[in-house]
Amino acid sequence: MADLNFNHLRYFRAVAHDGNLTRTAERLNLSQSALSVQIRKLEQRLGHDLFERRGRALHLTEAGRIALDHADAIFAQGEDLLATLRQTGRARQAIRVGALATLSRNFQLSFLRPILGRPDIEVVLRSGGMADLMAGLAAVNLDLVLTNRPPAEDALTPFRAVKLAEDPASLVGPPDRMAGAASLADLLAREPVILPTSGTGLRAGFETLAERLGITPQIVAEVDDMAMIRLLAREGTGLAIVPPIVVQDELTAGRLVEAPWKLGLSESFWAVTLPRRFPNPILADLIADAAR
Repeated sequence: MADLNFNHLRYFRAVAHDGNLTRTAERLNLSQSALSVQIRKLEQRLGHDLFERRGRALHLTEAGRIALDHADAIFAQGEDLLATLRQTGRARQAIRVGALATLSRNFQLSFLRPILGRPDIEVVLRSGGMADLMAGLAAVNLDLVLTNRPPAEDALTPFRAVKLAEDPASLVGPPDRMAGAASLADLLAREPVILPTSGTGLRAGFETLAERLGITPQIVAEVDDMAMIRLLAREGTGLAIVPPIVVQDELTAGRLVEAPWKLGLSESFWAVTLPRRFPNPILADLIADAAR
């Protein structure tokens, strides 16, 4: 309602909570007649009586109760806004997190776990490509982006990237595919593999490893989504190169097992932010907890 006068609404709210026009007028240093005029103007604008008089007391009508509920919500939001912009320590109610669409869901969950379920915090989680997420961060539509590679930094968008974790990658697969191998080279030469797509750090590292071992692996799938790699490995399509956190549930249940040989490969997880004049106060503790 573009032409709603919030002064009228403020006066109405004060009278509604006091239940007495005289007392409210004295508290606000107004005459009773001036206060009555403000209330009547709001009633005219809304098209409903907001009070009924019973003796000397004022009681809300049904429309008045609805109006008071909205007025309380409106002014509470205003107080939240002032507290946030004055940085008085009052927490904002929402945190907007962007995550690379291909990023491990288990990692995202572990990062957000400290604030999940808190009644005072709403988590908004969006996934997408790197360019869209960085644009959302620059446009203040996101507070934070989770990714497995730091963004390029330039003078126009000075992103801040904090490494949260660096997880060693393992070769994982169903127990029957792992059985009987004498060495890592033997296993990779024998079994098909599921790999991340070209251009990723894990893929480049695996190609270097294969060259060092003198093998040409049979690639059964190239996938840019860790969740899909997890599903393919679980279905027995081949052995997968992944950080164990990606297949944590399957490893615990015994559906997948890790090969006993170290690969010397790892994947990094990053939190990317931009400097803000009014940073979301939830962010600092959340990033600090994840980076420990």
